[in-house]
Amino acid sequence: MHPRPNPIVAAMYTLRDMDVDVIVTHGPAGCCFMASRPLENAGVRVVTSALKDNDLIFGGADPLIRTANEAIQRFHPRTMAVVGTCASTIIGDDVSAAIGRVDKGDCNLFNVDCSGCMADNTMGAIRALKAGAKAGVISREECDRQTALLKAATDLEKKKGMAGRTYLSPTKGPTKYGVAKRIANALREGKKVAFVMLAKKELAYRYADMFLAASEACKELGGEIRCFANLDAEKGLPRIRRYCTGILGELREAGVEAEIVGGLDEYAVIGEEMAAKVDAYNPDLRVFLDICHAYPDLRKDDILITDQPRELANYLAQGFELSVGEPSSHNLVMGADRIVTLETAETLREIARGE
Repeated sequence: MHPRPNPIVAAMYTLRDMDVDVIVTHGPAGCCFMASRPLENAGVRVVTSALKDNDLIFGGADPLIRTANEAIQRFHPRTMAVVGTCASTIIGDDVSAAIGRVDKGDCNLFNVDCSGCMADNTMGAIRALKAGAKAGVISREECDRQTALLKAATDLEKKKGMAGRTYLSPTKGPTKYGVAKRIANALREGKKVAFVMLAKKELAYRYADMFLAASEACKELGGEIRCFANLDAEKGLPRIRRYCTGILGELREAGVEAEIVGGLDEYAVIGEEMAAKVDAYNPDLRVFLDICHAYPDLRKDDILITDQPRELANYLAQGFELSVGEPSSHNLVMGADRIVTLETAETLREIARGE
């Protein structure tokens, strides 16, 4: 019953990750408006065919062709994708035929057959991947790899995440001070603390701040830390690989090293491998970041930090009382190219400095 992510938006973000220059949403002007703004901040031009009442009756080919031609003349993109919406799907527009009438020049223009009425939001991403592979934007091998990972992520959410619940009410949960103090106390007592990040896409820019804060706190308070992260820069779509390279470079500049287990797109399938690394370290306290339920052996004394208020409600309902939320994280990391401050991490810094 609670709202779930939109397949159209998933398609748009996947196109961004493939480094598509311009996205045309073929539907009413307001369709996916809130998603379009952050994409523009990330460097992707988003335009709309702005279908009106008459277009829904007589067909939307002409406004789509006008919009595509204008976008090509204005932005000179190398690649441009048209993303379908509920409206264009319901009226049965032949988008492929319409873009065949566009004066493309050197632009690689292709269509993503998509709507908000598909079952899982990941279906929109898969449609974008398949369209991108057909257009030569990504390889068929990478398309198949990404598709398998998205299916695994969908399965994970249905079994352990928000999609497995009929309705979850958003919640704020415990204070960040409480969990940060628990981390600080463990370090003061000379204990070993593991920080485990199973992050999704650009959210890694925010959760990586906990690694920096943990290192600073360890220097002030003592104890021992080890960081584990799915930041393999050799895996994933082009933009996602750049995220990993940038974050790892920033961590190294600060003298922080992380054990790498998988890429940012592999969080749903690397839980067992991550667990083996963490178990070998044998920490006294474990702190999990972002998609915490991707880890196979969570304990009630673990600290879980997530960005979704409903996911936080899911964790608390399962008895993970040391779970905290970092709301608005998605908005804060859109377009980021540096690590973004995490409130829990900043609270740990303040405690370590005695503030």
